[in-house]
Amino acid sequence: MLILTTPTIEGKEIIEYYGLVTGDSLLGANMYKDVFSGVRDVVGGRTSKYEEELTNARDLATKSMEEKAENKGANAIIGTRVAYHNLGGTMGNTIMVTIFGTAVSYKE
Repeated sequence: MLILTTPTIEGKEIIEYYGLVTGDSLLGANMYKDVFSGVRDVVGGRTSKYEEELTNARDLATKSMEEKAENKGANAIIGTRVAYHNLGGTMGNTIMVTIFGTAVSYKE
């Protein structure tokens, strides 16, 4: 599956638009406890474990979006964007990773 942030596929003809596809993933409050409880893996002032968990959450969201596009018959997703939301409130310190784009088919 080709996933692009651009609105077109250079040199390729888009033959069908299937619409919006999304994927979401949550990074829960337990992660904050683990990272900030005092046992930290800090590299250059950054908490590498936290970054690793964010990457895992983004990968899960991407996989979910990709599966939805494949189910529609798409072979690419264009205009892809990633958003991070702090849910706070009753959700504690939970971060939601959302990825979205337009599922399309293009000629090889």
